[in-house]
Formats: sequence, C-alpha cells, structure tokens
Amino acid sequence: MAKKIKIAYIGGGSKQWARVFMNDLILNDSLNGELALYDIDVDSAIRNKKIGERLCELQEAKSKWDFSVHEEIGTALTGADFIVISILPGTFEEMRSDVHTPEKYGIYQPVGDTAGPGGILRSMRTVPIYEQFAKDIEKYSPDAWVINFTNPMSILVKTLYDVFPKIKAFGCCHEVFNAQDFLTLVLEKVKGIERPDRHDIYTDASGVNHFTWITEATYGDIDILALLPEFEKQYPDGILLRPFRESFLDDHAKVKMDLYKRYDAMGAAGDRHLVEFCNSNFYLKDKDYCKNWGFNLTTVDFRQERQDIRVAESIAMAEGTMPVELKKSSEEAVELMKAIAGQGTIVSNVNMPNIGQMASMPNGSIVETNCIFTHNLVQPIVAKELPTAALNLVHRAGLNIDATYEGIKERDLKKLFATFADQPLCANLDLETAYNLFKEMCMNTKEYLEPFFDLSVL
Repeated sequence: MAKKIKIAYIGGGSKQWARVFMNDLILNDSLNGELALYDIDVDSAIRNKKIGERLCELQEAKSKWDFSVHEEIGTALTGADFIVISILPGTFEEMRSDVHTPEKYGIYQPVGDTAGPGGILRSMRTVPIYEQFAKDIEKYSPDAWVINFTNPMSILVKTLYDVFPKIKAFGCCHEVFNAQDFLTLVLEKVKGIERPDRHDIYTDASGVNHFTWITEATYGDIDILALLPEFEKQYPDGILLRPFRESFLDDHAKVKMDLYKRYDAMGAAGDRHLVEFCNSNFYLKDKDYCKNWGFNLTTVDFRQERQDIRVAESIAMAEGTMPVELKKSSEEAVELMKAIAGQGTIVSNVNMPNIGQMASMPNGSIVETNCIFTHNLVQPIVAKELPTAALNLVHRAGLNIDATYEGIKERDLKKLFATFADQPLCANLDLETAYNLFKEMCMNTKEYLEPFFDLSVL
C-alpha cells in the first residue's frame, strides 16, 4: 500500500526540475499525497500545478497527487514530510555577469555556478536566501527531510545546517550518475561486455560537489578504473557522452581520463565542472584550448534561449495545447524519499556535513560520499582515502567553500575577496586586477547584494 506524504517544493515554479520531479513522483507506486508548490513566481507554480494534474490523468500514472500553490512559504511547509528546494538566485543578467565578466580578464568558466569568480558571486546572492529558508523550516516543519538541488550545492547545504543545526538535509546531484554511465561505456568498449545498468557497478566516490572523485569502480571482479589506460589508447580524443542537441553541453571525458592519469582517481563530475576547480592554465587557458579538451563554454545567451523554450512548453502543456507524457528520469530523489519513508534501503551519493566519512577533510565541511538511506535515516559511509595529490585539490576546494561561507555569514567583503582571489581560476591575476574584477562583479549584481552587504566599502 502506498504511503501518503506531503512534499513542499520551494521553487515550485521551476522551468525544468519540477517537471522532472513530478514525472518521477507519478511513476512511483510507493508514495502518494500532496505536492505543495511555493515560488515567488506564482504564475509559474500555477502552470506546474496544471501540468502535474494532467500527468496524473495519464494511463501510465502509478500514483495520484494533489497539487496546491502557495503564496506564503509557511503554508507550503506546514505538515511537510519532505522539502525540495530548487531555485534560481537572481536573473540571467546576474548569471551573465557571473559567467562572462571574468572573460575580460582571461578567465573562462564553462558553468560558473560553483567554483571560480562566478561561484563566489552566486554564493553571495544565494546564501542569505537559504538562511531564511533554514529559519522557516525550523519554524514550520522542523522534522521534515530537506533535499537541496540548487547550486552552489556545498555552501547551501552548509548554510542550512549552520542556521538550523538539527535540520535533516542533504544535497542531490546527478554528476556521479553520469560518471557511472561513462564507466559502463568503458566496460563495453574495452571488455566487449554489453553495457550494464550503472546500478550494477560499484563505485566509491568522495570529494566536494562538482569535484567528486571515484577511487574504486568494479563490475563483478573487474576493476573498471584499471581499464582506463586501454580505453584512452582506443579513444585518444575522448568519446562523446550522452550526445546533446546543444553542443554547448558536449562532454568527451578527456578531462576525466587526464585526471585519472595524473592522480590515480577519476573525476566524477562532468568535465565542464571539473575544470573550474583546477588551475586556469590546465584546461581553460583560452576558448580554443577548451575545444582541444572536448568541451565548450556554455554561454548565458544559450541558457536564456533554452529557458525561453521551456517556458513556452510549460505554457502549452498547462493550457492543454501540447501533449504531456510520463518519462522516468535518471534522478534518484524519489527513490531516496521512498527509502526514508520506510519503503526499502538504497545506497547513493549525496552531500552532507563531514562526520568522519572523509577522514582527511575538516569535520563540518560539506562532502559528497556514498550514504545509506533507510527508514528515517541517512547514514554516511566512510569513503576510501583519496590519493594525496587529489586530496590536496579537494582540500583546497573545501576550505575555500568554508571560507566563503564564513565571509558571507559575517557579511565581510574583505574575507570574501581573499577567497575570491584564491580561486584556482584566478591564478593568473595579480591582486589589484583580482580586486577590480571582484568589485566589478559585485556592482553588476548589487540589486541582490545590497540588502545584505555594504558595497560602499569596495
């Protein structure tokens, strides 16, 4: 018998993730109940409600959900068993500054939402929002499980725990899933084994979000990582993973293989993310250099165009002029919720405070490792130690995240500039140039920063 629950969705007007999440919910037969949508863009939440109701009417639907739209966060959160958070902090104009302003200084960011100059500014905009979310959760639904999808993942999960220490929260990211898919491709190409499902291989993953590493990968008694040198010989220019209609998102796994060759562990995020944690000269020296490594710089114009398409699709689906269909995604959020709700046990990688699962990282830092999910419990699993050289990179990234959080919490722009200048992508900047870039980016997004920071000191 399906268990009835209430899920509060903060950012319920999402143009992408809400539809993915609703599909996965409706295609599960273990949970049903209410999905409460809260968003500052109420019209978008109303559209998602209509889409969800249409999806539930399909013959393939395995569960039924009641959808509600809330203009106040408190009513959405009250009585919630689970809370999902997926928001866009700011507009595409702020993102445009995050991603493209550093290009004037020779800094290129394929993503710009986690590390590098863009990651710092996005953190400065988003952490204060999450401070309030944590307070609201403590007030209205302190016992709920909280699942965060928003980037920058690590610092936002850290915010939730710092403001509300008793919160039960974790961050979900699909990057490791894609790396597991890549490893099944390696099995097929090197061993001639029909590509298995990624769940059929075992991986030990650890690191910080978007800079997670796989230290062990096995299929039966086959060590898949040991096959990477042979795979690289076969595909010296890499191999296109999950072909996209939009070449901006292409990934040929060349960076993954290069990191393995140099560090004896494989980067477990997409190459576009991995490169942003490395010295700017390694993979991001210039635009053409990026192409040599098999990935592209994702422009904000492209993201805006893709968003416009999604909005148009949502309007058509909500109005009934475009058909809706149910399709299971590769995300695991619903499976994790089912396990927490007492519907089985599962192991998956998520982002949580370090309590010893990464022994060489500071306690309290947000790390990404495997965890066991079972009835009302998420228990981190102690990860295999990273090779020292790789650990040094992860340690620096983790400490930069912690230092950035400290600067935002204290509203201290001096501390924030220190961690901004210490980003590996800023390696070629002298301090004066780095400061000018920091100031310019802060002023570009001042509408979202001035309520929390005194920009006059810059």
